[in-house]
Amino acid sequence: MSRLPSELNGLNVSRETVDRLNAFVVLFQKWAKAINLVAPSTLSEVWSRHIVDSMQIYSLYPGPRTWVDLGSGGGFPGIVSGILLAGIGDGWVHLVESNNKKAAFLRTAILETGARASVHAIRIEDAPVAIAHCDAISARALADLDLLLEFGLPWAQRNTDLRLFLHKGRDYQREIDKALGRWRFDLVKHASIVEPDSVVLELSKLSQKKP
Repeated sequence: MSRLPSELNGLNVSRETVDRLNAFVVLFQKWAKAINLVAPSTLSEVWSRHIVDSMQIYSLYPGPRTWVDLGSGGGFPGIVSGILLAGIGDGWVHLVESNNKKAAFLRTAILETGARASVHAIRIEDAPVAIAHCDAISARALADLDLLLEFGLPWAQRNTDLRLFLHKGRDYQREIDKALGRWRFDLVKHASIVEPDSVVLELSKLSQKKP
């Protein structure tokens, strides 16, 4: 019988999804001993700091979407989103990770969990050529908001309904203020369910201001 981690209590998660998440955590902890997937200080809190934190992204935009996850690294939130999509049997996550060792980990995670995802071991700047369309973009602990919007612009120009879901820490307002110098966007701030001072920024209708 599947072990339901205490961190998932109260969340609507199927037994099959719990099995997939457990398999991912076991694999993640094994690989994290050899390569730097996340900050070492957070390894003992993988469920609360990484799994649940990643699950909130999917909960903000559920359903059979096509996602691009930028700088996927240890698979957060990309692999977790792919596992949740496996539960509904539709949708896809394109994992963009230029580090070959991390890309190898992500491919192994997909094989062992059945996550609905594929890995693109390329630079983020090259990803819009390889991935023509997406409904949503996610990124976690990757870059300043201004740069993330630059990464997302090619997809926003192809899909006016594109949404970006970006994890940000306590300094998020400074990043927003800076980005408003170059960009137009609609913004919703979602309080993090894991970190009290953090947010998930949901952006839509992205466009670049004229110089």
